[in-house]
Amino acid sequence: MQLEKVILITGCTKGIGLATAKVFAKAGYRIIGCARNKNDLTTTAEILLKINPSSNPLLLSCDVSKRTDIDSFLNEVLSKISQIDVLVNNAGVFTPGKLLTEKEGSLENLLNTNVISAYHITRAILPNMIENKTGRVFNICSIASLRAYENGASYTISKFALLGFSKQLRQETIGTGVNVTAIMPGATYTASWDGTNLPKERFIKAEDVANTILSICNLSSDANVDEVIIHPQQGDI
Repeated sequence: MQLEKVILITGCTKGIGLATAKVFAKAGYRIIGCARNKNDLTTTAEILLKINPSSNPLLLSCDVSKRTDIDSFLNEVLSKISQIDVLVNNAGVFTPGKLLTEKEGSLENLLNTNVISAYHITRAILPNMIENKTGRVFNICSIASLRAYENGASYTISKFALLGFSKQLRQETIGTGVNVTAIMPGATYTASWDGTNLPKERFIKAEDVANTILSICNLSSDANVDEVIIHPQQGDI
């Protein structure tokens, strides 16, 4: 019988995903996760074990833009884990560009990574949550889910779509005991901003997003936080 609470985080080795894994390991959760780079997965597992030796991380290589990788990841996880309490669809990629000049295939790659992966993973995890009448799903959207901006192009399209997915999922889980939250952070200090000349104070800390997710998980299941918008204190970049 599974006793510990379990969280599954896609894109768990960097940025918001890594911060969330660390916060939940400290809170006593078992960490299940995926990312593409095997070395990063090994490093992340070591970090989590130092935070909590009983976190028992199961971190697997998976390119979420590929359906075959998603299926292999899910098959292995679901063969070993009887119940997932929290799902964080965090894996994502940002490619700047304009609609008429961005590289051919940009839209397909961003949709596959940022939206379609969340769709398939959620469809695999959700039935067990509904059966158990408990669970939380978090989709890491973006301020770009709410408005277009310069050089956003396919990224903005994908994040609008992810918010739409969240809204539909929320509608379909009303009354099931499963809660759905769309997290929409503004500029967050992650590897995506490496090389910037802007001070760190102009960004949201990834740990603040992670702690927001944990705080929502600590609410009673009677409360659903539909959407969370987080801006840098000094305003958007």
